[in-house]
Amino acid sequence: MFRRPAPQPQADAETATFQDEALSCVDGLYGAALRLTRNQADAEDLVQETYLKAFRAQRRFKPGTNMKAWLYTILHNTFLNSRRQARRTPATADSEVVERAASEVAGETETPERILMRESIDADLQQALDQMPATFREAVWLRDVEEFSYAEIAQALNVPIGTVMSRISRGRRILYERLSAKGGRFAGLAVPAGSRA
Repeated sequence: MFRRPAPQPQADAETATFQDEALSCVDGLYGAALRLTRNQADAEDLVQETYLKAFRAQRRFKPGTNMKAWLYTILHNTFLNSRRQARRTPATADSEVVERAASEVAGETETPERILMRESIDADLQQALDQMPATFREAVWLRDVEEFSYAEIAQALNVPIGTVMSRISRGRRILYERLSAKGGRFAGLAVPAGSRA
C-alpha cells in the first residue's frame, strides 16, 4: 500500500498564508468580475473559478509579488476563455426566459450592487463609465481605482504596456468629454494629464 506523506508544518503555514492573502482580495475581484460580466450570478461564478484556479496553481505564485494583480490576471483570462467558449457553443433560447428577461430589463430591477455603486459613484460618472467601450473602461478602472501599475495592467490584460497607456489616455479623454458635456460640477474639469490629443 502507498501512504500519503504527512503534511509538512512549513508547507501548511505557507498554504494558509497564501490563502489568507488571496482571500483578502475577494471584494476587489468581485467588483472586477461584476464589471466584466454585468451579472451578479456570473460574477460570483467567475470569482469562484478564479479562486479555484489560483489555489490549484499556488506553486506558480511568486511570494513577494502583487497577489491582487496575479489573481486579476487569472480572472481576466478565465473571463476571456469563457467568452470564447460561449461563442463556439450554439445558442438556444427559451421563449419564457426571454420574455421574463425583457420585462426585468424594462423594469430595471434593483440589485444591492447596483444601489451601492450608484450611491458611491456620482450618477453622471457612473453613466459615463457605463457608456465607455469595455477595453477603455477596464484599463481606466484598473489604473485609477484599483491603482495597478501599467506593467501589472499589461500583464493582467495580456497586452503591451503601450496599449495600456493608450487605452487609459483615450478612456480618460472619453470620460472627460462626457462629463464636461454634462455641465454642472464637471464643467470646470481640466483635461487629464497625458490625455490631450
